[in-house]
Amino acid sequence: MDSQFRRRYLVAVLVSIFLLWSGVESIRFDLESGHTKCISEDIKSNSMTVGKYHVVNPNEGNPLPESHKVTVRVTSPYGNSYHYAEHVTEGHFAYQASEPGDYMACFFAASHQPSIVITVDFEWKSGIAAKDWGSVAKKGSVELMEIELKKMLDTVQSISEEMYYLREREQEMQELNRSTNDKMFWFSFLSILVCLSVAGLQFWHLKSFFEKKKII
Repeated sequence: MDSQFRRRYLVAVLVSIFLLWSGVESIRFDLESGHTKCISEDIKSNSMTVGKYHVVNPNEGNPLPESHKVTVRVTSPYGNSYHYAEHVTEGHFAYQASEPGDYMACFFAASHQPSIVITVDFEWKSGIAAKDWGSVAKKGSVELMEIELKKMLDTVQSISEEMYYLREREQEMQELNRSTNDKMFWFSFLSILVCLSVAGLQFWHLKSFFEKKKII
């Protein structure tokens, strides 16, 4: 179990470093009028989260059509609303997650006849990626090396929190497996007991039947 956890630890560290130092790119998707599209993001508790979105103009150089508006709602795993905007072409949100789990960002486009397709550009960041270090580093007041050290410290803290989170999940899975094994043991024991009881009753019934018929 220790070696397995170490392997998971190393993989998680490598993945975390890759994600933290790689650039965050926005996603672009098509939304048909009258339909809803939801995007989920697994966010840890107390993690900073920011997002921004805008409707892509299908005809550059011309005003955005009035029909190209969306309704956006961001909710927590327990259904609490963190952001809501109705009939907008762009917007942004920022919050600190108080609940761990999958957060949902849902985009809805009102029905039109004939049907239209709206392209939405969406960027969602959480954790270290959500922190704008460029705004922290003011020219002439903070040395570049100090900013880099702060970024590295924040990265290490994030990886440490991720490790604790994975270890808690590992313990939860072990408890679940242990509980499932105990339940299966008692279920198997009761099944065998019932089968033996039924077999005993059948034997007793057949013996009584044959004795009455004076066969034995």
